[in-house]
This record gives sequence, C-alpha cells and structure tokens, in this order.
Amino acid sequence: MWEQVFTSLSAGFLAQPADLDRAAAELGFPLPASYRSFCETCGIGLAAEQFRIAVPAPFEASDLATQAGVIAVSVGNAVAMLERDGEPHRFDVEDGDPAVIERACFFGAGEDGSFLFWDVAGATDEYDIWLLAPDLETVRFGGESLADFFDRVTRPSAAIVLGPGATPLPARFDGIAEATLARGAGLA
Repeated sequence: MWEQVFTSLSAGFLAQPADLDRAAAELGFPLPASYRSFCETCGIGLAAEQFRIAVPAPFEASDLATQAGVIAVSVGNAVAMLERDGEPHRFDVEDGDPAVIERACFFGAGEDGSFLFWDVAGATDEYDIWLLAPDLETVRFGGESLADFFDRVTRPSAAIVLGPGATPLPARFDGIAEATLARGAGLA
C-alpha cells in the first residue's frame, strides 16, 4: 500500500508488532490499521518532506506513547498561554465538533509547527485524522486513514488539509536508520 502512496520510499527504523501492541496498551486504545502498516513498512522518518509520524520505538524522540504525551502537554501549555482575561481559548474546527480536540491523541508533527491527531472516539479499524495548524486554533480534517491523509496532502487537495495557498507535498518518505537514531539518543 505505501509504495502506491509514496513514489519514493526509503524505509527507516521499523516498529515490530510487539512494539505496536505495547503502545496500544499504554495509550489505551487499538492502533489504526493504516498506522500499524505505516510503522511496519515506512518506520521512522520524514513523510512528504513535512511530517514526522511518531512510531513505537526505543527512542523517546520518535516513540508514539512518549510523543503523544509530550505534544499534548505542549499544546495544553501553549493554549493556556493564549487564554487572556479569563476568556477560554477556542478552536476553529472545520465542519466538526469542537470537542474533537478533547478526544485527540497526537501522533505526528509537521515541520511548520502543525500537529496530527486521531479522534479516538469509537472503536473502529481507523480513526479520523485531524491537523491542528501552527496557529493552535485552526483544526482541519485530514483524512479517514493515514494513507488517505498522505494521498490528500500530496495532491491538489493539499490546500484543503494544509490551508489556503498550500501546494501538494512531495510523495516521498525518507527513513532514518537505527544507527542514526541511536546516536541522536546518545545510545551509540
């Protein structure tokens, strides 16, 4: 499947089924099928020259469970700073329920400061993917699966997901090898 999504795919450090099961247990919900497939085929790296998807791994900077918590705390702290004079921060959710942010599990970050999250409501094979824009206010629907998300952002529909004026991202995945990750984590 991912060879059709990315015309150039150089796999990085891959997650193993046991790592995916561990992450699902830590997070408290089943991981989506498209995400599991991404982790086992693409692994850790840079997708579409823009997005780093957290993958269950022994490297905190890339690990799904670790990054889900770090991003959630960071977004929460930033939103708290944006609240002024007792006025609550408001999210502008495109055609959606503002409570989607309360059901968010963050799993990716964009080079532009955006974040990807699943709406983990309901128990299905997939969760809707949403993009929290760098302004920390705008929330756009990204896709019904991870493959759908990357299909949308690498085509003319990119502006619908990434925002007005956005052009299609390159359909490529550049993986990061285990040795590089270990050096970055001080393990090598």
